[in-house]
Amino acid sequence: MDLITKQYKTINAITGPLVLAENLIGAKLGEMCVVELTTGEKRNGQILSIEGDKAVIQVLEGTSAIDSKTSIVAPLGQTARVGISMDMFGRIFNGFGKPIDGLPEIIPEKYMEITGLPMNPAAREKPDFFIQTGISAIDGLNTLVRGQKLPIFSGAGLPANELAIQIVRQAKVSEAADFAVILGAMGITSREAFFFRKSLLEIGTLERTVAFINQASDPTIERLFTPRIALTTAEYLAFEKGYHVMVVLTDMTAYCEALREIGIAREEIPGRRSYPGYMYTDLATLYERAGRLEGRKGSITLMPILTMPDDDITHPIPDLTGYITEGQIVLGRGLHRKGIYPPIDVMPCLSRLMNLGIGKGKTREGHRALADQLYSAYARGIDVRRLVAIVGEEGLTELDRKYLHFAEEFERRFIGQGNIERTIDETLDLGLSLLSILPERETIGLRAKKG
Repeated sequence: MDLITKQYKTINAITGPLVLAENLIGAKLGEMCVVELTTGEKRNGQILSIEGDKAVIQVLEGTSAIDSKTSIVAPLGQTARVGISMDMFGRIFNGFGKPIDGLPEIIPEKYMEITGLPMNPAAREKPDFFIQTGISAIDGLNTLVRGQKLPIFSGAGLPANELAIQIVRQAKVSEAADFAVILGAMGITSREAFFFRKSLLEIGTLERTVAFINQASDPTIERLFTPRIALTTAEYLAFEKGYHVMVVLTDMTAYCEALREIGIAREEIPGRRSYPGYMYTDLATLYERAGRLEGRKGSITLMPILTMPDDDITHPIPDLTGYITEGQIVLGRGLHRKGIYPPIDVMPCLSRLMNLGIGKGKTREGHRALADQLYSAYARGIDVRRLVAIVGEEGLTELDRKYLHFAEEFERRFIGQGNIERTIDETLDLGLSLLSILPERETIGLRAKKG
């Protein structure tokens, strides 16, 4: 059905990806539009703001070749929507939800607005149950829980994308048949896009995976749509089809850069480091769509991945993300230089909901005590490593040498597992094996808690 009922030739300015139009009678904030060029080409747009009879329209395919005198603006009377179907499994789409895998477009079972709403806190259920990523540094020490928001903080050049694909390949819940993974990639290079597409085809999990890929060469505005379309798809699968969905979004830094670029084009007053002042609210509207809803079988677990500029964890993007989410996984450049993969620096890592997803009947009895002991021993080993830089190994006691050896083995064998997938039992058994490096008196706390 053609939704176009009114057309306007009232464009009076074009700035970057934005078109400024006047006299759009009855237009609504967030409403989708069609901008028709004199050549007959039609481009999609969205109304970002309305002041009186003036509207700022964001053109999704870019504003090149748009003529302010002859081009036509036609509001569609509806907000941005995406067609969703169970046939999306195994498919790869662009950031607007259009297929880019060479296969035909899907026949939607339902159209859903992509804006969505954060979950009502009163309707939330407590996140619970363990999600096995197959990565020991996460499963053993910073456990991911179903319905949690657990971001990964990376640095430039660190293998965050490789880690994302590994998580997509290995992630499991107890009800494996009802588990799905959605990947939303934003602002990635052609090489990275090729890596994602090739990896998704090779890992053999496409039957439970949906991918949305936005490249750096695509329109900037597409990056703002990609996570919303991914989360809308997740809401459909989780709360209407009963799936337990893991959403992996990479790279949220590209998303925030796009948010800043659009804000500058709109001549908004910048906030901290020139990012929009509303960036916290904007990120919260995305992250808070994850969780469990009362009375619904499914759940949405979110793992946003972001690159910290200059490895600065106090930068606005990781800083605000840390406020909203429930912990963080941090990739360390020092471990990466040692050739350790995945280079997860466990000391600044945290999973605030870990205790809800571990223990008897979920992972294994004594999991918490073992994780605490591993953290304690590794922290002691790092302290000894610093001491060696001052006094040399000759100045160490025999116990200090054992802790130093433990830290080296912990990094090499526990963190540095490569692309090998480990079950939670294998992870915990390895942790116990590593603790045997230390004298029994040093692990008395673990034995007491087990007893």
